[in-house]
Amino acid sequence: MNNSQQRGTSRRSQVRRAELIAIGRKLFADTSYDALSVDDIAKQAGIAKGLIYYYFKSKRGYYLAIVEDSVAELVARAGGETELPNAERVRRTVDGYLYYAEHHQAAYRTIVTGGVGSDSEVLAIRDAVREELVATIAEGAYGHRTLPPLARLALVGWLSGVEGITLEWIGALAAGAGAGAAAAGADGQPDRAQLGALLVRQLRGTLTVIAEFVPQCPAPPVPDGDLVPVTGSS
Repeated sequence: MNNSQQRGTSRRSQVRRAELIAIGRKLFADTSYDALSVDDIAKQAGIAKGLIYYYFKSKRGYYLAIVEDSVAELVARAGGETELPNAERVRRTVDGYLYYAEHHQAAYRTIVTGGVGSDSEVLAIRDAVREELVATIAEGAYGHRTLPPLARLALVGWLSGVEGITLEWIGALAAGAGAGAAAAGADGQPDRAQLGALLVRQLRGTLTVIAEFVPQCPAPPVPDGDLVPVTGSS
């Protein structure tokens, strides 16, 4: 096999692997990990179960690949648009985070709660996501990704609050959808823009407190229009 053929085979393998991950994300969104066997996955996906073993070695390997793919999408959406001014980038980071949670609720729950029975590998993936998001917020607020320990702890505390609020929010959205609510907000729940604005204000309060305890991390100036709710992503 020449180099061109090898590259073609590699590309096809990458595409096939991505297709299997997309199928798995849909399956695990509706069914718990323990309730799905490899035979079940193969049957529902319309594939030979040998493909799962070929690409992922085991059901667990498949599940972890799905979680990692979900994480990559979350981080990419939250950390995108790096060319924006710092303050606007922070706002877009929060909005991108909420957009992902709203549209990928099962995957978000898995990432934040640690997956199956607080799976250690999924927890490690979750912790890596938290570090990346904290670094993204720090870069938007201060222009650099590394922080003194106390400042980092404060942002980790804010992010933990964001996770709890977001879990509560998407749970209410799901309950509203199940009850036939016409749209987010129809049952009194905030929409993504409103919730994003709340979280950005809370972040600004955290940054102000950080500045009191860590002088080398002064609170960024409040930009014009800071009281305007976060603009929704398309």
